[in-house]
Amino acid sequence: MRSILAFLADVRRLAVPYFNGEDRWPGRVLLAAVVFLELATVFLNVQFNEWNARFYNAVQEKNWDIFKSELLYFCGLAVLFIIVAVYQLYLQQWLRIRWRTWLTEKYLARWLDRGTHYRMRTVGDPADNPDQRIAEDLELFTVRSIELSIGLLNAVVTLASFILILWQLSDAAGVPLFGFDVKIPGYLVWVSLVYAVIGTLITHLIGNVLASLNFNQQRFEADFRYHLVRVRENGEQIALLEGEEVEKTGLGTRFGKLVGNFRLIMSAQKRITWFTSGYSQASIIFPYVVVSPAYFAGTIPLGILFQTASAFNQVQGAFSFFVRAYSTLAEYRSVILRLTGFEQAIASANELQAESALQHNVRTDQSLSLDAVLLWLPNKKPVVAADKISILAGDSVLLMGPTGSGKSTLFRAIAGIWPFGTGAIGVPHAAKLFVLPQRPYLPFGRLDEALAYPHAVDRFSAEELRAALDAVGLTQLEPRLADQASWPHVLSQGEQQRLSLARALLTKPDLLLLDEATSAIDEEGEATLYRLLAERLPNTTLISIGHRSTLQAFHKKKIELVAEADGVRHLQAAPA
Repeated sequence: MRSILAFLADVRRLAVPYFNGEDRWPGRVLLAAVVFLELATVFLNVQFNEWNARFYNAVQEKNWDIFKSELLYFCGLAVLFIIVAVYQLYLQQWLRIRWRTWLTEKYLARWLDRGTHYRMRTVGDPADNPDQRIAEDLELFTVRSIELSIGLLNAVVTLASFILILWQLSDAAGVPLFGFDVKIPGYLVWVSLVYAVIGTLITHLIGNVLASLNFNQQRFEADFRYHLVRVRENGEQIALLEGEEVEKTGLGTRFGKLVGNFRLIMSAQKRITWFTSGYSQASIIFPYVVVSPAYFAGTIPLGILFQTASAFNQVQGAFSFFVRAYSTLAEYRSVILRLTGFEQAIASANELQAESALQHNVRTDQSLSLDAVLLWLPNKKPVVAADKISILAGDSVLLMGPTGSGKSTLFRAIAGIWPFGTGAIGVPHAAKLFVLPQRPYLPFGRLDEALAYPHAVDRFSAEELRAALDAVGLTQLEPRLADQASWPHVLSQGEQQRLSLARALLTKPDLLLLDEATSAIDEEGEATLYRLLAERLPNTTLISIGHRSTLQAFHKKKIELVAEADGVRHLQAAPA
């Protein structure tokens, strides 16, 4: 019971915000329309049930006039039923896409809010494959929420509508027993209830493993797809290293997990289908078995027999809702678990940032400062310490140290996305900070969009974009600004770094951090680009990570990471 209540609480927490959010009125109107049409469906089913009695009584009595009028009445009911069915499906789909759109926007906003997606990765990303959770799980959540809630509503309303009819028919039918017509109040209702309860319990015992199996299947599917994408994106490196066999083995292993889990799902589905198929078939004939003694005893006419069987099927079907929907409920539960886990991971990442002892203070003197800063890895191992380090506005500083000593971690801390540490980092008020990594990020799409990133392309004129490309030595790309391509695969590493520097020229930041941002460019080209930065961005504070000694000529100061007795690398400032 606790598990069921917790599950329902999770469903409510995930579902209710949409109907209280910005799109609440269209959502509420669509939901009300869908509910109304579902109630109309149940009403029409009641009319069909009453029609059964009149129609088959006319057949038994061979009353041609009533037979004709009932056929016309049936045609009218059928037309109404078709109209209701068509518009109910249409409005459900309309509600589904609006709801999914709203959820997707909210989840993307939370996931991409101020580095949350990055912090989730730093702690191991317990919510694996967030792309799947946003793209697929939200779709399944909206589809299954509407499907199951409407199904449950149908079951409840059907039960309320037909249980009285079946109770009254129980009195009419009676139970022929030992030559007597025994009247058991509502016996058909109790028989249908017992039948459904037994079916539900057996279904649960057979299929309770499906929720965990579906959860694992979604995880294995996403993991396999993720590594396929990685192979595609890193095809050049894999081909150069002739790593195809290793990749094939790795992908085969992941696909094997997927197949193995799917076979377990197949076995579970086979067991549950054996029972539910038999249960459904038995449900067709079961009411006739229960009621037929009264018919053959002459207690009820043919029409009442069919009406009773129809009402019994409706009530038994309502009681058996969980039997029919069990597999769907198992899948739905796995979706809820994945979305709940994703929300918890986002919340943990935000708490990590909020609880961080690493402070970012605003300075009024336009300088960058590091005071009593100690940074550590997520496993609590300290890596970098800095105290009483001040970098004036317009300074150019070269940060040097052995590979893996924590230089990039320091840049992440200055940028505000690294929460693991203590101390205070002071940054100029309203300063625009721009970080250029060793391997630039180039989004798929048009080249002008990749060049303007992270800004919208309409922020810059075509002349500004062409001038930036020309300045960094990419004149040959100017005619391709409107072209769409997979630019990480089209451009060499050096060209990508030049494009990244062109972004800095367009953005004109107050603080520019270059994390080996020219490592793939030859020394002569590197020198030209650093002179270009000094010329075009004279007021920008420039901090570079690099290993080439030639870089010292383009920086006024040098800071080194030096290992001390405590095992931590400490920043020590010295003239370049």
